[in-house]
Amino acid sequence: MNRIRLLVFNPALPVLDYKVPAHLSVEPGSLVLAPLGPRQVLGIVWEADRLPGDEVPEAKLRPILEVLPVAPLAAPLRRLIEWCADYYVAPMNAVARMALGSMAALRGGGTTTEYRLSGHEPKRLTPQRAAAMDALHGEQATIRELAAIAGVSEAVLRGMANTGILEPVTVDLDRPYPRARADFAVPDLSAEQQQVADRFIAAVDAEEFRPFLLDGVTGSGKTECYFEAVAEAIRRKCQVLVLLPEIALTENFLRRFEARFGTPPVLWHSSLKASERRRAWRAIASGEAQVVVGARSALFLPYARLGLLVVDEAHEVSFKQDDGVRYNARDVAVIRARFEKVPVILASATPALESLEMAEAGVYERVVLPDRFGGAQLPEIAVLDLRKEPPERGRWLAPRLVAEMRERLERGEQSLLFLNRRGYAPLTLCRHCGYRFQCPNCSAWLVEHRLSRRLSCHHCGHEVPVPDECPQCHTGDCLVACGPGVERIADEVKELFPEARSALVTSDTLNSPEKISEFVAAAEQGLIDVIIGTQLVTKGYHFPELTLVGVVDADLGLEGGDLRAGERTYQQIAQVAGRAGRGEKPGEVLIQTRHPEAAVIAALAAGDRDAFYAAEAEGRREAGAPPFGRWAAIIVSSEDEAEAREASRAIGGARPNLPDVLVLGPAPAPLALLRGRYRYRLLINARRSAQLQDVIRQWLASLSFPQGVRVSVDIDPYSFV
Repeated sequence: MNRIRLLVFNPALPVLDYKVPAHLSVEPGSLVLAPLGPRQVLGIVWEADRLPGDEVPEAKLRPILEVLPVAPLAAPLRRLIEWCADYYVAPMNAVARMALGSMAALRGGGTTTEYRLSGHEPKRLTPQRAAAMDALHGEQATIRELAAIAGVSEAVLRGMANTGILEPVTVDLDRPYPRARADFAVPDLSAEQQQVADRFIAAVDAEEFRPFLLDGVTGSGKTECYFEAVAEAIRRKCQVLVLLPEIALTENFLRRFEARFGTPPVLWHSSLKASERRRAWRAIASGEAQVVVGARSALFLPYARLGLLVVDEAHEVSFKQDDGVRYNARDVAVIRARFEKVPVILASATPALESLEMAEAGVYERVVLPDRFGGAQLPEIAVLDLRKEPPERGRWLAPRLVAEMRERLERGEQSLLFLNRRGYAPLTLCRHCGYRFQCPNCSAWLVEHRLSRRLSCHHCGHEVPVPDECPQCHTGDCLVACGPGVERIADEVKELFPEARSALVTSDTLNSPEKISEFVAAAEQGLIDVIIGTQLVTKGYHFPELTLVGVVDADLGLEGGDLRAGERTYQQIAQVAGRAGRGEKPGEVLIQTRHPEAAVIAALAAGDRDAFYAAEAEGRREAGAPPFGRWAAIIVSSEDEAEAREASRAIGGARPNLPDVLVLGPAPAPLALLRGRYRYRLLINARRSAQLQDVIRQWLASLSFPQGVRVSVDIDPYSFV
């Protein structure tokens, strides 16, 4: 190849032509450096006929400068990038960027210097150095990364290094990972589990695309079943990717993985240090990484010998990315498996309706585990009607739930209270003048966090201290917390049961793998009596002594304009209910609600999942909603409200007039101001027969917008804010 077409990471010029000097050799997928004016740009060599653009005359071509020392991106990954760009109406170079992961990894091996506490402790320390020493216990990273962890300046840490408080450590950037062993601790599976595992093993051996929906009740041993497929892939020297919806689930999963295979898997998520990301990327690209466990971004990495894909908790909404390239990792995982010609397993106790319909149509092979492992029984579920059994004045837990918790404490068993709302209260107002604390950057109330004594926006991160007086009328001691968050429920538990040992489990309190590990260990050892948590505790954990689950406000998820609210609420409550009675002792679930007649609550109480999904499917079919119809959203935003409004009106005015496409809006988004940008939305409802992406591309291509306006497309949206 002496003439090539590059996909470059420049939004204005995504495709450029170059020539290859005689001393360099490239192939499709090669990563190269090329000149662009006085600068250098990174590009990926692509098949010329698969990238748009007119061919530049030979005489105008400039030579590329360098071919980077990494394996080319393989054809299946390039096809995946093309598919995602086409399906999600996204720039192809934005999708391709996710495959690179770590820019530092594109260079060869070597060493770097990291720092850790030396053990030397001077007699006198400045407050900043003392705080840094407390924060950096057990940490090893670069000076910049340690500064971020400790919350101090790099200058403070460099001074600590100069005085010997921190010591340098030379780290090999490409040191190999310990090898997982397929037969390290082979489990004793039930006959039912073994049948499922054998089907997965056969699919790995066949080396062909086969999508499975692993539909098993909570506690049925789904993980143990797909671990046998992982073991088979390891024996065949293939790589495995396991996607988890949240980093918070990783710690528990790692312990189970290490117990089965003798060593932890390779991790990939946004919280990794730069050196860890670099090491992991190169091990994945070379094929040295056997099993990768990661968040959704791990899906686009350049695996050398992929043999199996697993999406655990495949129903989870967090697999859908809501900014940048708005893709759904669950669906893209199936497409990647198809291009790679490998099996993919979607595992869930509460599958998405879309996945169930694909199984019904025969596209996915549905594998069912209807019973809990080891004879454990599913918990008894009861509905507590708050209209008939209200909590005491000033409290949020109904008397029957409190009585059941007291009974568990007396028996030495554990209880879990679930409320999917962080902080102490969702709204703080002045009882004197009615002033409400609102975020200046978003159309959202500030949430009070009493543990940190801050008012915080959960959308943009804006924080202010809780004031002593109302900022509007300047009256003191007049601020009132309205509604409950988990911190408020934790306070109520302490008042009711002062002798109980409680743990508050939210992303605010368990914000590192170490803290999650400490919580899990304490709960397993029986050092916690009552767990109060958000959705972090709804899945993945196995506490044998946990026999009572209380859902504090089952109606919370049914509020707002989420068109999947019923399904999400069912999944969330069913998952948290599944934490009860996983050992030898039976479990019980109490669901507090003011709407016991709601279909989702009634289905949970009756334990009739099939009836709920059937009713949900019928409602979606009548509305032409997914999976029976198509949805897409167009989101328009600008720092200038009038500019955003006019741009959205221009889009609405140019809407296509097609019989199988309905356009609703534009209208202000429910969250009309987000991170300082005013937002408008259009919702598109189309029949399955419509070429929705082509319609949207042609529609928007005819329009131009001011520089400050952003227009983004969300195919198959999950968020409607």
